[in-house]
Amino acid sequence: MSNTFRDLLKKIGSGTHTSKHLSREESALATRMMLEQTATPAQIGAFMIAQRIKRPTIPELAGMLDCYDQMGGKLTAPLTDYRTMVLNNPYDGRARNAPVTPVTALILAAAGVPVILHGGERMPTKMGLPLVDIWHDLGLTWRPLTLDQTQKVFELTHVGFVYMPQHFLAAHGLVPYREQIGKRPTLATVELMWSPCDGKHHVVSSFVHPPTETRTQETYQLRHTEEFTTVKGLEGSCDLARSRTAIIGMGSLKDGEPVFERLLLHPRDYGFEGADPSLDENFNRYLEQAIYGEPTELTRSVIWNGGFYLWRAEVAATLTDGLQQAQQLLESGQVQAKRQQIRDEIATVLNPQLSAV
Repeated sequence: MSNTFRDLLKKIGSGTHTSKHLSREESALATRMMLEQTATPAQIGAFMIAQRIKRPTIPELAGMLDCYDQMGGKLTAPLTDYRTMVLNNPYDGRARNAPVTPVTALILAAAGVPVILHGGERMPTKMGLPLVDIWHDLGLTWRPLTLDQTQKVFELTHVGFVYMPQHFLAAHGLVPYREQIGKRPTLATVELMWSPCDGKHHVVSSFVHPPTETRTQETYQLRHTEEFTTVKGLEGSCDLARSRTAIIGMGSLKDGEPVFERLLLHPRDYGFEGADPSLDENFNRYLEQAIYGEPTELTRSVIWNGGFYLWRAEVAATLTDGLQQAQQLLESGQVQAKRQQIRDEIATVLNPQLSAV
Protein backbone atom coordinates (compact mmCIF):
# COMPACT_ATOMS: atom_id res chain seq x y z
CA MET A 1 0.00 0.00 0.00
CA SER A 2 1.18 3.53 -0.78
CA ASN A 3 0.81 5.95 2.11
CA THR A 4 1.47 8.87 -0.24
CA PHE A 5 -1.39 7.85 -2.50
CA ARG A 6 -3.62 7.22 0.52
CA ASP A 7 -3.12 10.84 1.59
CA LEU A 8 -4.08 12.08 -1.88
CA LEU A 9 -7.13 9.82 -1.86
CA LYS A 10 -8.19 11.14 1.55
CA LYS A 11 -8.10 14.70 0.21
CA ILE A 12 -10.57 14.11 -2.61
CA GLY A 13 -12.62 11.33 -1.02
CA SER A 14 -13.68 12.87 2.29
CA GLY A 15 -17.18 13.87 1.27
CA THR A 16 -19.02 17.01 0.19
CA HIS A 17 -18.05 19.20 3.12
CA THR A 18 -14.52 18.11 3.94
CA SER A 19 -12.93 16.95 0.68
CA LYS A 20 -10.27 19.16 -0.91
CA HIS A 21 -8.98 19.68 -4.39
CA LEU A 22 -5.56 18.49 -5.47
CA SER A 23 -2.96 20.88 -6.78
CA ARG A 24 -1.77 20.43 -10.35
CA GLU A 25 1.40 18.76 -9.08
CA GLU A 26 -0.51 16.46 -6.72
CA SER A 27 -2.85 15.43 -9.53
CA ALA A 28 0.09 14.60 -11.78
CA LEU A 29 1.63 12.53 -8.98
CA ALA A 30 -1.62 10.65 -8.32
CA THR A 31 -2.00 9.92 -12.04
CA ARG A 32 1.56 8.63 -12.26
CA MET A 33 1.05 6.38 -9.22
CA MET A 34 -2.08 4.91 -10.82
CA LEU A 35 -0.37 4.39 -14.17
CA GLU A 36 2.67 2.80 -12.56
CA GLN A 37 0.30 0.93 -10.21
CA THR A 38 2.34 2.01 -7.21
CA ALA A 39 -1.09 2.45 -5.66
CA THR A 40 -2.97 -0.74 -4.83
CA PRO A 41 -6.02 -1.86 -6.86
CA ALA A 42 -8.31 -0.85 -3.99
CA GLN A 43 -6.74 2.61 -3.88
CA ILE A 44 -6.96 3.08 -7.65
CA GLY A 45 -10.63 2.08 -7.80
CA ALA A 46 -11.50 4.28 -4.85
CA PHE A 47 -9.68 7.23 -6.39
CA MET A 48 -11.48 6.84 -9.71
CA ILE A 49 -14.89 6.81 -8.05
CA ALA A 50 -14.08 9.65 -5.64
CA GLN A 51 -12.77 11.88 -8.41
CA ARG A 52 -15.79 11.15 -10.61
CA ILE A 53 -18.18 12.09 -7.80
CA LYS A 54 -16.24 15.22 -6.84
CA ARG A 55 -15.62 16.26 -10.48
CA PRO A 56 -12.08 17.22 -11.43
CA THR A 57 -10.95 20.82 -11.22
CA ILE A 58 -9.04 22.58 -13.99
CA PRO A 59 -5.65 22.24 -12.22
CA GLU A 60 -6.37 18.55 -11.58
CA LEU A 61 -7.07 17.95 -15.28
CA ALA A 62 -3.96 19.91 -16.22
CA GLY A 63 -1.89 17.75 -13.87
CA MET A 64 -3.27 14.56 -15.37
CA LEU A 65 -2.42 15.81 -18.86
CA ASP A 66 1.06 16.75 -17.64
CA CYS A 67 1.54 13.14 -16.58
CA TYR A 68 0.19 11.76 -19.85
CA ASP A 69 2.64 14.00 -21.71
CA GLN A 70 5.50 12.60 -19.63
CA MET A 71 4.55 8.92 -19.77
CA GLY A 72 2.53 8.37 -22.95
CA GLY A 73 3.83 7.47 -26.38
CA LYS A 74 3.93 10.46 -28.70
CA LEU A 75 4.65 11.15 -32.36
CA THR A 76 6.81 14.02 -33.57
CA ALA A 77 5.10 16.45 -35.90
CA PRO A 78 6.71 16.62 -39.36
CA LEU A 79 7.86 19.97 -40.70
CA THR A 80 5.08 21.08 -43.03
CA ASP A 81 3.08 24.20 -43.84
CA TYR A 82 0.33 23.05 -41.46
CA ARG A 83 0.04 22.16 -37.81
CA THR A 84 -0.50 18.49 -37.07
CA MET A 85 -4.18 17.98 -36.33
CA VAL A 86 -5.00 15.62 -33.45
CA LEU A 87 -8.55 14.28 -33.72
CA ASN A 88 -9.70 12.98 -30.33
CA ASN A 89 -12.53 10.47 -29.91
CA PRO A 90 -13.85 8.45 -26.96
CA TYR A 91 -11.79 5.31 -26.52
CA ASP A 92 -14.93 3.24 -25.83
CA GLY A 93 -16.00 3.66 -29.43
CA ARG A 94 -19.21 4.04 -31.37
CA ALA A 95 -22.45 2.08 -31.16
CA ARG A 96 -25.17 4.05 -33.00
CA ASN A 97 -23.86 6.34 -35.74
CA ALA A 98 -21.42 5.53 -38.53
CA PRO A 99 -17.99 7.01 -37.68
CA VAL A 100 -16.08 8.92 -40.35
CA THR A 101 -13.00 10.18 -38.45
CA PRO A 102 -10.49 7.87 -40.22
CA VAL A 103 -11.66 9.05 -43.64
CA THR A 104 -11.51 12.65 -42.41
CA ALA A 105 -7.88 11.93 -41.50
CA LEU A 106 -7.20 10.59 -45.00
CA ILE A 107 -8.73 13.72 -46.56
CA LEU A 108 -6.58 15.99 -44.41
CA ALA A 109 -3.43 14.03 -45.16
CA ALA A 110 -4.20 14.05 -48.89
CA ALA A 111 -4.31 17.85 -48.61
CA GLY A 112 -0.94 17.94 -46.84
CA VAL A 113 -2.13 18.20 -43.23
CA PRO A 114 -0.51 15.73 -40.80
CA VAL A 115 -3.08 13.93 -38.63
CA ILE A 116 -2.85 11.84 -35.46
CA LEU A 117 -5.61 9.65 -34.05
CA HIS A 118 -5.28 7.54 -30.91
CA GLY A 119 -7.17 4.82 -29.07
CA GLY A 120 -7.21 1.17 -28.06
CA GLU A 121 -9.34 -1.95 -28.34
CA ARG A 122 -13.02 -2.32 -27.43
CA MET A 123 -13.33 -0.77 -24.03
CA PRO A 124 -15.83 -0.40 -21.20
CA THR A 125 -18.24 1.07 -20.60
CA LYS A 126 -19.80 1.31 -24.07
CA MET A 127 -17.71 -1.42 -25.73
CA GLY A 128 -18.36 0.32 -29.04
CA LEU A 129 -16.53 0.04 -32.35
CA PRO A 130 -12.97 1.36 -31.83
CA LEU A 131 -10.90 3.30 -34.34
CA VAL A 132 -8.34 0.52 -34.66
CA ASP A 133 -11.02 -1.81 -36.06
CA ILE A 134 -12.20 0.82 -38.56
CA TRP A 135 -8.61 1.26 -39.73
CA HIS A 136 -8.29 -2.51 -40.06
CA ASP A 137 -11.45 -2.71 -42.17
CA LEU A 138 -9.94 -0.03 -44.41
CA GLY A 139 -6.93 -2.29 -44.91
CA LEU A 140 -4.65 -0.40 -42.52
CA THR A 141 -3.39 -2.56 -39.66
CA TRP A 142 -1.72 -0.40 -37.01
CA ARG A 143 -1.71 -2.94 -34.18
CA PRO A 144 1.72 -4.56 -34.73
CA LEU A 145 3.65 -1.31 -35.21
CA THR A 146 6.04 -0.07 -32.56
CA LEU A 147 6.08 3.64 -31.82
CA ASP A 148 9.22 4.07 -33.93
CA GLN A 149 7.62 2.25 -36.83
CA THR A 150 4.49 4.36 -36.50
CA GLN A 151 6.66 7.48 -36.53
CA LYS A 152 8.22 6.37 -39.82
CA VAL A 153 4.81 5.83 -41.39
CA PHE A 154 3.64 9.19 -40.02
CA GLU A 155 6.62 11.04 -41.46
CA LEU A 156 6.08 9.56 -44.92
CA THR A 157 2.29 9.61 -45.14
CA HIS A 158 1.22 12.29 -42.61
CA VAL A 159 -1.16 9.85 -40.89
CA GLY A 160 -0.33 8.29 -37.53
CA PHE A 161 -2.22 6.20 -35.01
CA VAL A 162 -1.07 6.00 -31.38
CA TYR A 163 -2.29 2.58 -30.29
CA MET A 164 -2.58 2.43 -26.52
CA PRO A 165 -1.80 -1.29 -25.97
CA GLN A 166 1.50 -0.81 -27.84
CA HIS A 167 2.43 2.80 -27.21
CA PHE A 168 1.02 3.57 -23.75
CA LEU A 169 1.02 0.26 -21.95
CA ALA A 170 0.67 1.85 -18.50
CA ALA A 171 -2.67 3.44 -19.48
CA HIS A 172 -3.79 0.19 -21.08
CA GLY A 173 -3.19 -1.50 -17.72
CA LEU A 174 -5.94 0.61 -16.15
CA VAL A 175 -8.64 -0.40 -18.66
CA PRO A 176 -10.03 -3.27 -16.49
CA TYR A 177 -10.96 -0.75 -13.78
CA ARG A 178 -13.52 0.81 -16.13
CA GLU A 179 -15.49 -2.40 -16.23
CA GLN A 180 -15.08 -3.06 -12.51
CA ILE A 181 -16.32 0.37 -11.39
CA GLY A 182 -19.00 0.48 -14.11
CA LYS A 183 -18.42 4.15 -14.94
CA ARG A 184 -16.06 6.15 -17.10
CA PRO A 185 -13.26 7.50 -14.91
CA THR A 186 -11.79 10.97 -15.32
CA LEU A 187 -9.09 9.32 -17.43
CA ALA A 188 -11.73 9.04 -20.18
CA THR A 189 -12.05 12.83 -20.16
CA VAL A 190 -8.27 13.20 -20.28
CA GLU A 191 -8.15 10.96 -23.36
CA LEU A 192 -10.46 13.42 -25.14
CA MET A 193 -8.09 16.28 -24.32
CA TRP A 194 -4.67 14.66 -24.69
CA SER A 195 -2.45 15.39 -27.67
CA PRO A 196 0.15 12.63 -28.24
CA CYS A 197 2.16 14.95 -30.46
CA ASP A 198 5.49 16.70 -30.01
CA GLY A 199 5.65 19.86 -32.09
CA LYS A 200 3.19 22.33 -33.55
CA HIS A 201 -0.28 20.88 -33.38
CA HIS A 202 -3.99 21.69 -33.35
CA VAL A 203 -5.95 19.47 -30.98
CA VAL A 204 -9.65 18.70 -31.48
CA SER A 205 -11.53 17.71 -28.33
CA SER A 206 -15.05 16.32 -28.45
CA PHE A 207 -17.70 16.60 -25.76
CA VAL A 208 -21.30 15.71 -24.93
CA HIS A 209 -22.18 17.94 -21.97
CA PRO A 210 -21.52 21.72 -21.87
CA PRO A 211 -19.63 21.58 -18.53
CA THR A 212 -17.11 19.23 -20.15
CA GLU A 213 -16.43 21.75 -22.89
CA THR A 214 -15.97 24.51 -20.32
CA ARG A 215 -13.46 22.41 -18.38
CA THR A 216 -11.66 21.53 -21.60
CA GLN A 217 -11.41 25.15 -22.68
CA GLU A 218 -10.12 26.33 -19.31
CA THR A 219 -7.65 23.45 -19.04
CA TYR A 220 -6.22 24.17 -22.47
CA GLN A 221 -5.90 27.82 -21.57
CA LEU A 222 -4.13 26.98 -18.30
CA ARG A 223 -1.71 24.79 -20.26
CA HIS A 224 -1.19 27.50 -22.92
CA THR A 225 -2.45 25.30 -25.75
CA GLU A 226 -1.84 27.30 -28.92
CA GLU A 227 -4.64 25.98 -31.14
CA PHE A 228 -7.67 23.88 -30.24
CA THR A 229 -11.19 23.13 -31.37
CA THR A 230 -14.05 21.75 -29.28
CA VAL A 231 -16.85 19.84 -31.02
CA LYS A 232 -20.20 18.57 -29.78
CA GLY A 233 -20.11 15.58 -32.10
CA LEU A 234 -21.89 12.31 -32.65
CA GLU A 235 -21.71 10.03 -29.59
CA GLY A 236 -19.18 12.38 -28.02
CA SER A 237 -16.82 12.09 -31.00
CA CYS A 238 -15.32 14.81 -33.20
CA ASP A 239 -17.61 13.79 -36.10
CA LEU A 240 -19.97 16.64 -36.92
CA ALA A 241 -23.64 15.68 -37.17
CA ARG A 242 -25.76 16.54 -40.20
CA SER A 243 -29.04 16.16 -38.30
CA ARG A 244 -28.49 19.13 -35.99
CA THR A 245 -26.60 22.35 -35.57
CA ALA A 246 -22.91 21.81 -34.90
CA ILE A 247 -21.70 23.51 -31.70
CA ILE A 248 -18.05 24.44 -32.17
CA GLY A 249 -15.50 26.20 -29.97
CA MET A 250 -12.35 27.71 -31.49
CA GLY A 251 -9.48 28.50 -29.15
CA SER A 252 -6.06 29.99 -29.68
CA LEU A 253 -3.37 32.17 -28.18
CA LYS A 254 -3.03 35.69 -29.58
CA ASP A 255 0.03 37.55 -28.34
CA GLY A 256 0.13 35.13 -25.42
CA GLU A 257 -3.49 35.77 -24.42
CA PRO A 258 -6.23 33.12 -24.74
CA VAL A 259 -8.97 33.73 -27.32
CA PHE A 260 -12.14 31.64 -27.60
CA GLU A 261 -14.88 31.98 -30.19
CA ARG A 262 -18.23 30.21 -30.46
CA LEU A 263 -19.39 28.94 -33.84
CA LEU A 264 -22.78 27.42 -34.67
CA LEU A 265 -22.83 25.60 -38.00
CA HIS A 266 -26.16 24.77 -39.62
CA PRO A 267 -25.77 21.94 -42.17
CA ARG A 268 -28.82 23.16 -44.10
CA ASP A 269 -27.01 26.44 -44.86
CA TYR A 270 -24.48 24.47 -46.89
CA GLY A 271 -26.81 21.86 -48.40
CA PHE A 272 -25.76 19.06 -46.06
CA GLU A 273 -28.76 18.68 -43.77
CA GLY A 274 -29.92 15.08 -43.37
CA ALA A 275 -30.05 12.04 -41.14
CA ASP A 276 -26.80 10.76 -39.69
CA PRO A 277 -26.10 7.30 -41.16
CA SER A 278 -26.45 4.44 -38.71
CA LEU A 279 -23.73 2.00 -37.77
CA ASP A 280 -25.12 -1.21 -39.26
CA GLU A 281 -24.09 -4.25 -41.27
CA ASN A 282 -23.61 -2.09 -44.39
CA PHE A 283 -21.13 0.28 -42.78
CA ASN A 284 -17.95 -1.19 -44.27
CA ARG A 285 -19.42 -1.15 -47.77
CA TYR A 286 -20.60 2.44 -47.45
CA LEU A 287 -17.26 3.51 -46.01
CA GLU A 288 -15.45 1.95 -48.96
CA GLN A 289 -17.77 3.79 -51.35
CA ALA A 290 -17.06 7.04 -49.51
CA ILE A 291 -13.31 6.58 -50.05
CA TYR A 292 -14.01 6.79 -53.79
CA GLY A 293 -16.50 9.65 -53.47
CA GLU A 294 -19.50 7.63 -54.59
CA PRO A 295 -22.78 9.48 -53.88
CA THR A 296 -24.20 8.04 -50.65
CA GLU A 297 -25.43 9.56 -47.40
CA LEU A 298 -22.24 8.46 -45.66
CA THR A 299 -20.19 10.19 -48.36
CA ARG A 300 -22.11 13.38 -47.64
CA SER A 301 -21.19 13.04 -43.96
CA VAL A 302 -17.55 12.48 -44.95
CA ILE A 303 -17.53 15.63 -47.10
CA TRP A 304 -19.24 17.67 -44.36
CA ASN A 305 -16.57 16.66 -41.87
CA GLY A 306 -13.64 16.73 -44.26
CA GLY A 307 -14.55 20.20 -45.46
CA PHE A 308 -14.91 21.57 -41.95
CA TYR A 309 -11.53 20.25 -40.83
CA LEU A 310 -9.80 21.45 -44.01
CA TRP A 311 -11.10 24.89 -43.14
CA ARG A 312 -10.00 24.63 -39.47
CA ALA A 313 -6.57 23.42 -40.63
CA GLU A 314 -6.34 26.60 -42.75
CA VAL A 315 -6.03 24.66 -46.00
CA ALA A 316 -9.27 26.24 -47.22
CA ALA A 317 -10.08 29.95 -46.85
CA THR A 318 -13.78 29.33 -46.24
CA LEU A 319 -15.93 26.39 -45.18
CA THR A 320 -17.52 26.34 -48.64
CA ASP A 321 -14.07 26.04 -50.20
CA GLY A 322 -13.25 23.25 -47.78
CA LEU A 323 -16.37 21.29 -48.70
CA GLN A 324 -15.56 21.61 -52.39
CA GLN A 325 -11.97 20.55 -51.81
CA ALA A 326 -12.99 17.52 -49.73
CA GLN A 327 -15.33 16.35 -52.49
CA GLN A 328 -12.64 16.87 -55.13
CA LEU A 329 -10.05 14.92 -53.13
CA LEU A 330 -12.46 12.00 -52.87
CA GLU A 331 -13.67 11.98 -56.46
CA SER A 332 -10.19 12.47 -57.95
CA GLY A 333 -8.87 9.35 -56.21
CA GLN A 334 -6.38 11.23 -54.01
CA VAL A 335 -7.92 9.91 -50.79
CA GLN A 336 -7.78 6.33 -52.05
CA ALA A 337 -4.17 6.95 -53.14
CA LYS A 338 -3.34 8.19 -49.65
CA ARG A 339 -4.83 5.03 -48.15
CA GLN A 340 -2.74 2.90 -50.49
CA GLN A 341 0.39 4.85 -49.58
CA ILE A 342 -0.21 4.21 -45.88
CA ARG A 343 -0.88 0.54 -46.55
CA ASP A 344 2.38 0.23 -48.48
CA GLU A 345 4.43 2.06 -45.83
CA ILE A 346 3.00 -0.08 -43.02
CA ALA A 347 3.95 -3.19 -44.99
CA THR A 348 7.46 -1.80 -45.55
CA VAL A 349 8.19 -0.99 -41.90
CA LEU A 350 6.93 -4.41 -40.85
CA ASN A 351 9.04 -6.11 -43.53
CA PRO A 352 11.98 -3.86 -44.47
CA GLN A 353 13.01 -6.30 -47.18
CA LEU A 354 10.04 -5.06 -49.22
CA SER A 355 11.73 -1.70 -49.67
CA ALA A 356 14.56 -3.40 -51.51
CA VAL A 357 12.25 -5.14 -53.97
